[in-house]
Amino acid sequence: MAGGHSPGVRRRRLSAALRKLRVDRGMSAASVAEKLKWSTGKLTRSERNEWRFPKRTDVEALLDLYGVEGDDRAHLLSLTEEARGRSDWHEYADLFPGALPDLEAEAVRIRSYEALAIPGLLQTPGYAAAIFESGGVVPPEDTQRKVESRMARRSVLDAPKGPQLISVIDEAVLRRAVRSPEVMAEQLRFLQGMASHYKVTLLVVPFDAGAHTAMDGAFSLLEFPNPEPGIVSISTGVESLYVEDEAYVDRHRLIFDGVHNLALDPRKSLDLIESIAAEHDKRA
Repeated sequence: MAGGHSPGVRRRRLSAALRKLRVDRGMSAASVAEKLKWSTGKLTRSERNEWRFPKRTDVEALLDLYGVEGDDRAHLLSLTEEARGRSDWHEYADLFPGALPDLEAEAVRIRSYEALAIPGLLQTPGYAAAIFESGGVVPPEDTQRKVESRMARRSVLDAPKGPQLISVIDEAVLRRAVRSPEVMAEQLRFLQGMASHYKVTLLVVPFDAGAHTAMDGAFSLLEFPNPEPGIVSISTGVESLYVEDEAYVDRHRLIFDGVHNLALDPRKSLDLIESIAAEHDKRA
């Protein structure tokens, strides 16, 4: 499904650019809204990327007020048109309020650490369904769509300009019994296969590595072509957080580097996955 540009990411960039223009000119949201005869809420929604289809006339009004001309104006108006498109993921839009698939499609590299579960891009349908069905949080009628959407996300790895994935997982992820030994054995065999994908690097942090910098929890670092800022993605049971603050992103780069350095190399990681898969096989 991954292809072309991603309207969700374009809207995010447009919102950030418009907010920066206002701040750089020393104008408050209230003063801009008053000059344009808008509600303050309308301006705030545009700067927070809470709009669905940006109106060209609204963007033109803002650019006129901020005095943006020439190439900068042309670029932002082009961005506006691209932001008005429909994402490849529109049928699953309600499942991804943070536009995660669009962000993954635009990224050049994704580095993730997982402490409790197999990374979403590397899950099998059986494993994903077990996760969604655990605890009864996801309504049964929504489980199949969520599984389908998670499997479809993986197409980003096969796209010509898709991202490189460097996934570091804790040994506990491999040993945690999700639904049944059969499901776990299948999942770990699938991991072994995905490790041979030319865009995937899979590393395991063994128990004997001891304490490390990422023990506070899982996260992903999405990196984009320069000069676009990186994003830290943190998923919880109820929401996904996307943080672009430079200091926050830099801190997570250091955390990732720390846990990456403790992980087994790719060959030894695969050997450990194989041995744990065999243990699940014995219990099946």
